[in-house]
Amino acid sequence: MSAPTLTLRPVTFNDWPAVHSWGRLPQFCRFQPWGPNTEEQSRAHVQAAIDAWSRTPRERWVYMALADGHPIGSGEVRLHSRDHRQGEIAYGIHPDLWGRGLGTSVGHALLAIGFSQLHLHRIRATCDPRNLGSAAILRKLGLTYEGHLRHTLLLRDGWRDSLVFSILEDEWVPR
Repeated sequence: MSAPTLTLRPVTFNDWPAVHSWGRLPQFCRFQPWGPNTEEQSRAHVQAAIDAWSRTPRERWVYMALADGHPIGSGEVRLHSRDHRQGEIAYGIHPDLWGRGLGTSVGHALLAIGFSQLHLHRIRATCDPRNLGSAAILRKLGLTYEGHLRHTLLLRDGWRDSLVFSILEDEWVPR
């Protein structure tokens, strides 16, 4: 059986049911300051992602991740500094599909956008120290662990720390 064909495309409003299918799940948003989402919150999230595409200057590129044409998750490249060419990636995959390499594939695609299209110099990513799967993906993507930040987000179960990873344009190896 061959690996699924992964594509990223800008999110559309018709994607909200798919986004809600994972955004409503406690295990998906466990390490996030939001969720589990109601349908209204999922629609608002998707609308904000769509609106980001039309802002000038644009600071967010939010994508729907598809495997063989079916929604599996989402990803984002966020610009932190145009002058210093700094950005950040974030991604989420439906929990039913965890452990299949799809998060790594989405991460590779986001890095390609950040370095090849947006011409960033440095891309960072963060994750909760308890999120071992996400930390493993970031390492597989070639990001370097930079440190442990304390109490960066207030979650339902208390303060969350963040692990910080980054990769520089000359360290990135396109697939």
